[in-house]
Amino acid sequence: MCVELTLGIGLACRAAHQASLARPDGTFVWTGRKFFTRPAELEKLWADIALGEKDTVRVVMEPTRNVWAPVGSWFRHRGARISMVPTTQSADLRAYYSKHTKNDHLDSKLLARLPLLHPEGLREHTGDGPADPLRRVVKIRSSIVKRRTAVFQRLDAHLELLGPAWYDALGSNYGKAALALLARYADPHSLIRLGHARLTRFLIRHSRGAWREHHATMLLAAAQESLQLWGAGAEARIDFAELAADIAVEAEQAQVLTEQIEDLDERCANLYAEADPTGIIVSAPGVGPVTCAVIAGRIGDPHRFHSLAAIRAYSGLVPKVDQSGQAQHQYGLTKAGDPLLREALFTAADQARKTDPQLAAKYKRLMATERHHDSAICHIATALLTRIATCWRTGQHYVLRDTDRRPITAEEGRCIVRTHHAVDRQTRIKAANTRQSLRLKGRTGRGQQESPSAPILRPVNTSIEPPKSA
Repeated sequence: MCVELTLGIGLACRAAHQASLARPDGTFVWTGRKFFTRPAELEKLWADIALGEKDTVRVVMEPTRNVWAPVGSWFRHRGARISMVPTTQSADLRAYYSKHTKNDHLDSKLLARLPLLHPEGLREHTGDGPADPLRRVVKIRSSIVKRRTAVFQRLDAHLELLGPAWYDALGSNYGKAALALLARYADPHSLIRLGHARLTRFLIRHSRGAWREHHATMLLAAAQESLQLWGAGAEARIDFAELAADIAVEAEQAQVLTEQIEDLDERCANLYAEADPTGIIVSAPGVGPVTCAVIAGRIGDPHRFHSLAAIRAYSGLVPKVDQSGQAQHQYGLTKAGDPLLREALFTAADQARKTDPQLAAKYKRLMATERHHDSAICHIATALLTRIATCWRTGQHYVLRDTDRRPITAEEGRCIVRTHHAVDRQTRIKAANTRQSLRLKGRTGRGQQESPSAPILRPVNTSIEPPKSA
């Protein structure tokens, strides 16, 4: 007779893990075995399980940081089936099991008894998780891009002190030439001393010929304007040298981050080519070279989800539902899935609606109900994810179709969208204003309170009238 034992493991990052082994009826073989993620201790734990010839083992764990990955890999190579339980789900079950106690020993017992408590949640996990290089690299790239954006914002704040002419000369999107200039010549005095000829050669070298005499003239004019705003020499009301040093620090950080992003882009392209050699994901509209890598890396194996609804739930782009009797309400998005995947899908959906007539028709229909643009795009992102996952699971490329199901090209799709499914600007403004008024209606807070010293718009009657006699 084949028996499946359940090994529940309460993982710890630095302390010892604790494991409990349960039979199919929920009774324990043993509990509270402590071990570390070392081959010798894992071998000893495996020997203590004492499997029969036809017995199997299911290991149930929570995705505790990255600690679970090597443990799961070791047991999988021993023939065990691995099941991962979301931390929020196990916390709810633990509260039912023991409301006021939480420790690793209790976690291991709870996870070992999960086949009895929640058998639907025991789906086999086949992915490598954080061991998948594409999953890691897209996350690293996203974090570095956000760090560089923060640096750019600080550069904007510093350049505001020098005057608006610097924006006209450099632009808001700091390229390599702009960062090289700010790293060395952010002081108006040093920029003027450099001169027009040398500044022009500097710009040509660092911009590969894109910036020439015209930009040099604009930068020198910006430097002169800064001196006029703050004064020059001993009369200057700001220390340009100190400000230039601060700008140089930020510019050098941005240069390093830009180089790292370029290297990560190349790695993403190579890893995506291995994960999706036929280019199924990138065939979808609105999906570019970065977005396709994010989708492939964060979803992993599309077959690990039991249905398309599970993939949509993993993205967090599904609404919260509160139903009781005949009353049913849907609230905002659950946002319970992968935030990076959700961000990539939102960006892709906003572009896909401009090419795919079916998605554009749905977007127009949603906007006609005075729905906010972001809400409509979330609906489009859910539909786009469903189509990409279907194509990925079946091994077929995404095919653009008109609303009558006729296959079309991308250029035909853009033409159809512009002709038949465009949403005018006034409709979007009306929808945004309606949603804003609904959010503010009945809202209390500082913005809704009148200041005690607020000016009175009507004349004040300062005369004192005697009280009327009864």
